[in-house]
Amino acid sequence: MIRLTIVCAAMALLLTACAGDTTNPNANGAGAGGYGAGAGAGGASNAGLMGGGHGAPGSQDDLTQSAGDRIFFDTDQSLLTPEAHGILDRQVQWLQQYPQISVWVAGNCDERGTEEYNLALGQRRANADRDYLTSRGIDPRRIQTISYGKDRPVDPSSTQDAWAHDRNAITSVK
Repeated sequence: MIRLTIVCAAMALLLTACAGDTTNPNANGAGAGGYGAGAGAGGASNAGLMGGGHGAPGSQDDLTQSAGDRIFFDTDQSLLTPEAHGILDRQVQWLQQYPQISVWVAGNCDERGTEEYNLALGQRRANADRDYLTSRGIDPRRIQTISYGKDRPVDPSSTQDAWAHDRNAITSVK
């Protein structure tokens, strides 16, 4: 009986840990990748901008929770979506609040396509992100870009949902 109770408790913990929305790449918690804090940005609030604590001020956790650290792209595209504009506008506010902070913007692709194609597309995505931030007044010297192409997937699965998570640009505090 004790063994059954332990197994049930372990299963409950596992299910609770996996309860995030993995179908929407813009949902909070989407894609725990190797970039910064790894959280999604879709439902990020402005609590960090208003003084609500999200990690140390000016940290990667603060950026991720306050503004969102990633935007997503359609297949074979580097055009910013309306959702991306909203996230980038929050990043602009955050960067204005912390003028001493510089960031990396990493452009990423899904696994389909050649290495050369994906490196070029990832760079266009990172550049689109950077160009939007600089068009809103952020000093371009504070932003460096890199393309990882298809080398750093957020979700290594070969599914439509995984590919949607992998088509992104991720902003990380230097």
